[in-house]
Amino acid sequence: MAGHHSSQSSHQAFASRLLLLLTALPLTLACFAFVLQWRGGLNDPVTRWSTDRLEFPGMDGAGGSNVPSSRASRGDGSDCADVLGRSRTASFPYYRDWKFDLGSDLRPQICITTSTSAGLEQTLPWLFYHKVIGVSTFFLFVEGKAASPEVSKVLESIPGVRVIYRTRELEEQQAKSRIWNETWLASFFFKPCNYELFVKQSLNMEMAIVMARDAGMDWIIHLDTDELIYPAGTREYSLRQLLADVPGNVDMVIFPNYESSVERDDVKEPFSEVSMFKKNYDHLTKDVYFGNYKDATRGNPNYFLTYGNGKAAARIQDHLRPNGAHRWHNYMKTPNEIKLEEAAVLHYTYPKFSDLTSRRDRCGCKPTKEDVKRCFMLEFDRAAFIIASTATEEEMLRWYRERVVWTDRTVNLKLLRRGILTRIYAPMVIVQGLRESGVFSSVIASAQETDKIVSIENRNSSRKLESGEVSSRKIGTNKESRAIPRRVLESTESDIHPSAVPPLSPPGADDSHLLSDALRIQ
Repeated sequence: MAGHHSSQSSHQAFASRLLLLLTALPLTLACFAFVLQWRGGLNDPVTRWSTDRLEFPGMDGAGGSNVPSSRASRGDGSDCADVLGRSRTASFPYYRDWKFDLGSDLRPQICITTSTSAGLEQTLPWLFYHKVIGVSTFFLFVEGKAASPEVSKVLESIPGVRVIYRTRELEEQQAKSRIWNETWLASFFFKPCNYELFVKQSLNMEMAIVMARDAGMDWIIHLDTDELIYPAGTREYSLRQLLADVPGNVDMVIFPNYESSVERDDVKEPFSEVSMFKKNYDHLTKDVYFGNYKDATRGNPNYFLTYGNGKAAARIQDHLRPNGAHRWHNYMKTPNEIKLEEAAVLHYTYPKFSDLTSRRDRCGCKPTKEDVKRCFMLEFDRAAFIIASTATEEEMLRWYRERVVWTDRTVNLKLLRRGILTRIYAPMVIVQGLRESGVFSSVIASAQETDKIVSIENRNSSRKLESGEVSSRKIGTNKESRAIPRRVLESTESDIHPSAVPPLSPPGADDSHLLSDALRIQ
């Protein structure tokens, strides 16, 4: 009995010592770490990236001389802290002295080209979102508001952005393009509004190919500033990784487009406020697509409000040419293309009520069913133009809510469950993070401080036409240049190149060849 009691006592003593050791060891290590940190011997990640140091991963002193040290950022009044108003809140890693440079040694190098008249409220989120996912270079063909001194000087100050103005010199250069001697784009020549824009985009894309080659780019994408690339299927949400995984024998990658489905009529910043999208036919089964077609169209002419044939990325190579705003082609071969099964282009279609009137104001067509056919390619655009031109503000808002805004939660939930609609939050989170961390405001402030434009007078005289904006219909309107495409059109020689791919609507309910076994739902 005594032996058993002795054994129990020794066991309790051992347990007590073990408990004391387990308690003392963490306290000792914590004290040791505190002493090291207090004496400067340990870099704690929390304090290293704390708000008073204005330092982020990749911004260590070893990263290059362009990155200011934390001490310098406190003491020097001319550094990046001034641009950000000496904010002590955590910021996204874009500074005037860091330049968000993705590095020329990273492959593949990706560029985006666009033709835009949008202001900074749309262009800056669009630009920096694509910088985040791996785009290094942008070729912006600007006119209208985008070409104004207040907007363009900011765009020009952003690393990797090249701004091309619609000057008389540019018009004359594009008037000599070989495109005018070929028939693949001929059906769009000398027509107003959307047709005019389509030709202008194609001519700009042709120039962007040359610029991309000179800049050492590997891939080129044509996007509008109301579209975002969604690189789903990649581990790191990276467009660069997505295109790096494309086999070397592939010339063109098709991104099916998703269309925004706004849930309010008062959206101000679509990239930050819209999370619901309608999926493309290419990413759905036929049963799901046609089985829910009626609920998905909501009385509109088609499944999507506008186009449904996506956008494309092309590998930079010899003889590359545009094939309209949605595709690329090659003068010497038929491109080998693949269509992505997860990644997409997110198209923010009429996300703001003001988009109705802004599109109306850019086109001088008569608001009649016949006249709008020569101005717009898609049915919804035609209907929207007529409503915006003839209805009162109240009638326009009612029409917008019925046709564009998804207010019926029951229908929304039903289509979300069936896969027609989907929630995508990544672009919203990225753009909100960029905005809240002061990226956009710091870029604007930096451009204002370091104005690279000599004077508004010189700018206007050297870059703008005396008569204001230029219409692409004026390209080739002189007698000599008009005769060239006319001779081609009248020629009996067959063109070996396919016609330009216009914006096309998704399959409709009357596409019987797709309906073979699809209408079993409902």
